[in-house]
Amino acid sequence: MNIIETLAKEFSLKVSQVEATVGLIDDGNTIPFIARYRKEVTGSLDDTVLRDLDDRLKYLRNLETRKAEVASLIDGQGKLTPEITESLEKAQTITEVEDIYRPYKPKRETRASLARKKGLEPLANLIMEQKDAYEPAIDVVANDFITTENEDKKLHVKTAEDAINGAKDIIAEDISDNADFRKAIRSLTTDHGVIVSKQAKDEDSVYSSYYDYNEAVKKIPGHRVLAINRGEKEEFLKVSVQIDPEIILNYLYSQLITNSASPAKAYIAEAIADSYDRLIAPSVEREIRTALFDNASEGAIKLFSDNLKNLLMGAPLKGKTVLGYDPGYRTGCKLAVVDKTGKVIDTAVIFPTKPREDIEGSKAVVTRLIKRYGVDVVAIGNGTASKESEIFIAGVLKEIAGDKKYIMVSEAGASVYSASKLGAEEFPDFDVTQRSAVSIARRLQDPLAELVKIDPKSIGVGQYQHDMKQARLDEALGGVVEDCVNKIGVDVNTASYSLLSYISGINMTSAKNIVKYREENGEFTKRNELLKVPKIGAKAYEQCAGFLRVPDSKEILDNTGVHPESYEAAKKLIAKFEYATEDVSKGLADLRQRCAKYGTKKLAEELQIGEPTLLDIIGELEKPGRDVRDSLPLPILRDDVLGMEDLKEGMVMTGTVRNVIDFGAFVDIGVHQDGLVHISEISEKYIKHPSEALSVGDIVTVKIKGVDLNKKRISLTMKM
Repeated sequence: MNIIETLAKEFSLKVSQVEATVGLIDDGNTIPFIARYRKEVTGSLDDTVLRDLDDRLKYLRNLETRKAEVASLIDGQGKLTPEITESLEKAQTITEVEDIYRPYKPKRETRASLARKKGLEPLANLIMEQKDAYEPAIDVVANDFITTENEDKKLHVKTAEDAINGAKDIIAEDISDNADFRKAIRSLTTDHGVIVSKQAKDEDSVYSSYYDYNEAVKKIPGHRVLAINRGEKEEFLKVSVQIDPEIILNYLYSQLITNSASPAKAYIAEAIADSYDRLIAPSVEREIRTALFDNASEGAIKLFSDNLKNLLMGAPLKGKTVLGYDPGYRTGCKLAVVDKTGKVIDTAVIFPTKPREDIEGSKAVVTRLIKRYGVDVVAIGNGTASKESEIFIAGVLKEIAGDKKYIMVSEAGASVYSASKLGAEEFPDFDVTQRSAVSIARRLQDPLAELVKIDPKSIGVGQYQHDMKQARLDEALGGVVEDCVNKIGVDVNTASYSLLSYISGINMTSAKNIVKYREENGEFTKRNELLKVPKIGAKAYEQCAGFLRVPDSKEILDNTGVHPESYEAAKKLIAKFEYATEDVSKGLADLRQRCAKYGTKKLAEELQIGEPTLLDIIGELEKPGRDVRDSLPLPILRDDVLGMEDLKEGMVMTGTVRNVIDFGAFVDIGVHQDGLVHISEISEKYIKHPSEALSVGDIVTVKIKGVDLNKKRISLTMKM
């Protein structure tokens, strides 16, 4: 297999384009660096395509490695033929390679291997000749294979029937080991099979809808596969793949019975039935269920990744002093005032909830903090006691003059961060709930900077994440975080080491070294000072420099996404259109227009850079230090309380999409219970998946379709 040509065909790219991209990957360049600074080489492939291509590259290389291993193993047995070599070369999946290897794979003792030791293979071969007539008859010939009892009783053939049964065992295993048969049976089962689930426990559960359920293998959606698998794992369900056996048997008959008039037909038919029932069906069922799980997992990981990306790229609430509020009962509600830069400037504990319900004392503390520090927004965690806390804060804000607002913030993962080593390092004198209050405030100010401190699986925007292959999930989600962090860029003088560790070319060790260098030597004054940091050499600097910002550097380009390797070209561009240094610091709003008028292709040639790089430089000089998230809609701030009991069918409300799943989306409409917009209620036009129309963080208008107070369910529609 020519891997480069295969990738080019699968991704609809030029061979030269794939070859150059693979070369960059093999040279140790990171995906964010390649996507941003090597557009001329890749043809401007984005990070998503690059990661998919990298994943596929790894799979194909593993496939080729396994082919070579299998060829060597078969050759070691002296059984490698040109036909086997050709089959291995044509194999497109590791499963196909394993099918080819199956007959040569060392096995534990089987009925067939025992029959071969008994010397019954000639009888099996005789049966498979399928003669028009046998003289003497097969059952008579079988008498010749009867043996006298010897020391090894397992090798004793007592009767002609024993001999024929042994021969059929050999035929059955040969059928099972045939790679072409297995491939065809796998395909037939996928096309005609049904996933069946039955009740395994005599009790109600969340899996009750699957207690007597079946669905075609080729139609069952991923989220139902994962739900059924979990129900089986928790022993509420018994699950199987079922198919009319005649479909498979008829296929095998057509392949194996060449003479229907032969007396051997009955023996072969019995061997076929045994082979399928005992050897093929169980393993094909496992393979199909594994394939369903793998596909469902990849779909769920893709959805989780999209949700995570949209959450991390949510609009930051900049320039606001925030009061973080972690609700609680017995131990009180923890408060943390965080200034506009994210620095914690005060903390407190109040008891407005049960059992103490010190409303007046709590009100005095909150009022003092808001007035003393000029708090703009109160961020309330949506966990335990959040409803009472919301009512309390809404009442306090009404009594305070000014346009003060509050917002409910997802606490997902806050407790994980609070109890983590990183949380303890950041705030060694705070208890876990105080750290949660800080995290709640900061994730409103800058979702990305705060959420990178938490394991992505704990952020609450996926489904069935604990049922997936954790290494694959971690890899995918880590890639999403890396892409988001590098797309925005970070201030090298304020970023935490957890945030820095996601920057291209920087690992956790070098991230901690950057923070240590900053603490010992003061703030970085220019980008190339990073080369003084231990563990950051020329290659690491090349990978990371363009994504790190130095806002107070005398070199204005240090606060942009322009890579140091392009500084000379950028400065020539600035000089060509006679801009002053002060113009650059404010942003060259008319640069794009002037470049277009001059001709970007001509300009790129003069500057000796590619046109994509020129366009990126222009974009950076238009708005130095810009944040790509600034154009996104800000989170919805509230000043009044609404409960589920206040909802009426037909009410139209504004909400924020909190999670997108296979069958719909959950929308926060400010009542402590997210409402579900089923996929059928998202759009007037047909959509295959909710993600075609909605993303996490979207601000949407919805109408109340139904409210179930007992089950705490809200049904929403976007069809107005």
